[in-house]
Amino acid sequence: MKPVVTSFSPLARLLHWLMALLILAMLFIGVGMVSSLSPWQPQLVAIHKPLGLLLLGLLVLRIIVRLRQPIPALPADMPGWQQRMAQLSHVLLYLLMLALPLLGWAMQGAAGYPLRLGSWLLPAIAPQDADLYALLRGAHGYLAYVLFACVLLHLAAGLFHGLIRRDGVLASMLRKS
Repeated sequence: MKPVVTSFSPLARLLHWLMALLILAMLFIGVGMVSSLSPWQPQLVAIHKPLGLLLLGLLVLRIIVRLRQPIPALPADMPGWQQRMAQLSHVLLYLLMLALPLLGWAMQGAAGYPLRLGSWLLPAIAPQDADLYALLRGAHGYLAYVLFACVLLHLAAGLFHGLIRRDGVLASMLRKS
């Protein structure tokens, strides 16, 4: 008989909280980049691009950890529709965390701006094309707002579980139970 898993592994928790902080930073940096022509704009762009690539790498690691390590079950008394919404919201979060850096990377290729990671020049994943760039830029911005909304809902659900239901869901991501 397998032991009951009541909390996420330390590595899963570390990746979750590190990515949460970086994603929030990316969202605010992104808004700052496109909503202002301040002298800080080039520095924000210079931070945004490698941070996006870092998040893409962390996501790959997070998916590997998620597939290899058991995760706590949702509370048995949680209504079925809430369990399905929780699963759907996690799938949506993972899809957005994957789509946004890939769209950003493709957008840079379509604009003719190669992405650099340190001294490495990364290959473009989209052909240089002004119309494609415009489409990708719009999609990248729109999906960033969708991600922000999903993050807020995820946070609200976590607080609901931690403060109202007190069912261990939030605790499973905060500490080893």
